[in-house]
Amino acid sequence: MDRHQPDLGAAAWTMPARCAACGVRMASLCGGIPARALEALNRIGRKRVLRRGEALIWQGDVAEQVGILHHGLVKLSAALEDGREQMLGLAFPADFVGGIGERPSSYGVTALTETELCIFPRGALPALIEAHPEIGHALLMRAYDELDQLRRWMLLLGRTSAEERVASLLRQFAARGTCPPGAPVSLPLTRQQMAELLGLTIETVSRKLTAMKRERVIALPDLRSFVILDAAALAMLAADTP
Repeated sequence: MDRHQPDLGAAAWTMPARCAACGVRMASLCGGIPARALEALNRIGRKRVLRRGEALIWQGDVAEQVGILHHGLVKLSAALEDGREQMLGLAFPADFVGGIGERPSSYGVTALTETELCIFPRGALPALIEAHPEIGHALLMRAYDELDQLRRWMLLLGRTSAEERVASLLRQFAARGTCPPGAPVSLPLTRQQMAELLGLTIETVSRKLTAMKRERVIALPDLRSFVILDAAALAMLAADTP
């Protein structure tokens, strides 16, 4: 190689414009992979918008698509044979949803609000991971994080009071949102959905929210938002649970 010619190796790879403009890239698995691997991932990805109530993955189906949330909120839920549904968790912006294996999904993934994702064909991922092991490593790290979150969620549901559960959920919404301090935080779940997620009754959830409002810990401008008035008191009520 002519020593006066620039090196066109790894340093020559630039980040795709769509990825550079992504507001959640650094918080998602994409933030942990180099530009060359990111470009390869970008080539098989596309944007998809889910309407509220629209499913990305159906329970019992082998997922054809996986995705990273840009904005919005999705629920992970499973249905029993008698039709009853249990909400298992939520996915927020920057979260990865779907599995790369060929097993039928044990839960469904459904949009709770209008949700935008960057989606990828599941079948293309194994070859991509083989060519770019950094992507596989990033997926593994996300899986470890999700397992840790699941364990903490089990602790929350099994060992905390109703008040701690509700306060913890409010803190989670506030932490994953983009609102400045003192601004209303979106509450995308209905009282019934909050109750299902937390293993409580709707009456209990409503009572705990009303008590927090009465004690000036939060304000409730309407049914779909809240304002944190005393962050320290909310943290105390949540007993610092995630």
